[in-house]
Amino acid sequence: MNWGAVVVAAGRGTRMGAGENKPYLMLAGRTVLAHTLEAFERCAAVTSIILVVTPGEQKKAAEIIGHEGFGKVSLIIPGGAERQDSVYAGLAALDTEGALVHDAARPLVTSKQITACCRAAEEHGASALAVPVKDTIKVSDGNGFIVATPERRTLWSVQTPQAFLRLELMQAHRQAQEEGASATDDAMLLERLGRKVAIVEGDYANLKITTPEDLPIAELLLARRLGEEQPK
Repeated sequence: MNWGAVVVAAGRGTRMGAGENKPYLMLAGRTVLAHTLEAFERCAAVTSIILVVTPGEQKKAAEIIGHEGFGKVSLIIPGGAERQDSVYAGLAALDTEGALVHDAARPLVTSKQITACCRAAEEHGASALAVPVKDTIKVSDGNGFIVATPERRTLWSVQTPQAFLRLELMQAHRQAQEEGASATDDAMLLERLGRKVAIVEGDYANLKITTPEDLPIAELLLARRLGEEQPK
C-alpha cells in the first residue's frame, strides 16, 4: 500500500502563550515543524506529505521546508476553522491509498513508529499510536465529585500518527459533518462507524507541545535520544 501523510499545523496555540504558533517555536536549534517533518521525510513507507497550516502562514512554512530540503512535502495548504476541516482538506489533497494523520506539535515521533502504524493499518484497516495510562483515572459528575474509576489496564492515551484507508477516513469525515458530530481525533470518526482501530504501542516521549513546560521536556528527551544514537 502506498502512504501519504497529512501533517496538521493549523492550530492556534493559545495554551502555549507564545508569540507564534507552536510549529514555529525553536527546539534544539530547529523549529518544532522541522523535527516533525524530518521523521516523515526519513520514513520509507511515506511517499508524500501534505502540510496544513494556519491561513497566512504558508510562506513561513515554505521557507522552513526549503531551508531543510524536505522533498516529500508536495503541498502546503491553509487549514479550516476546526481541526476536522483541516484534516479533511489534507486528505482531499492526497492521492495515496493510505493516509497518516499527525499533529505537527509532536516533534519527537520516529520513523519506526510511523512505519508501525502503516503496517498495523494494512493488517487491520486502521491504527493509532497510543501509550498505556500511568495514573489512576477518575470520572467526575461535572460538579467536582468522583463518580467512577475506570479499570486502568484498559485505558490508553492516544497519540498521533494515526493511519487509515484514505477514502474510508474521508467518508467518516463527511458523515460526521453531515450529522454535526465533532471528534478530538480521527480514530473517533471511524469508531462512530463501528470500525475497529488497532492500537500500536508508542512511546511516552512522543509528547505534544501544548504548554510552555513541554518545550524544555522535549529538549531533554531529544538530547537523550541524540546521545543514544551517537556511536560508542
